[in-house]
Amino acid sequence: MIKVTDIKQYAYCQRIIYFTYCMPVQPRQTYKMQNGQERHDRNEELEPRRTLERYGLEEGEKRFGVRLSSPELNLKGEMDMMVVQEGNYIPIELKYTNRQPGINHKYQLIAYCLLVEDQYQTKINRGLIHLIPPKETIEVELTPGLREEVKEIISGINEIIATEKMPAPTSDRGKCRDCEYQNYCGDV
Repeated sequence: MIKVTDIKQYAYCQRIIYFTYCMPVQPRQTYKMQNGQERHDRNEELEPRRTLERYGLEEGEKRFGVRLSSPELNLKGEMDMMVVQEGNYIPIELKYTNRQPGINHKYQLIAYCLLVEDQYQTKINRGLIHLIPPKETIEVELTPGLREEVKEIISGINEIIATEKMPAPTSDRGKCRDCEYQNYCGDV
């Protein structure tokens, strides 16, 4: 099974999928990655004490590190947090950034929503991305179009793995500067 984080990576640069599954290499950990992991770990310690108000919610049960999988989607992942309100499920992704979430983060959240729907046999209309430093919560509506885009990405990832063909580099070469796989791309 592929991982939900692969969907985020595919949207960022498809070559990351190639280097992860077809030519497994040990990427170097960048400063951004290390710093992000440290902040994520610290947030996990603090989150149980926080109220749901920060997410615009009044009540519900917080669940952390929710592991999900779907053989039908060929997808698995561990969600940061989910709030359960009387049979309703609200996936929440926590991001340590001051920037608005990119489409890759929205795709990641939507993939978790699809997994929740499959595993809990329910229908989800929205998910939340919480930006930690500015304490801002963005609601992401699960539209039919976005659902389909995520399913197409899953197909694209599976195709890269099956064909073992290296995809073209990202058109945004600025992404290459901080990429942990930069040393393996000989043409950028």
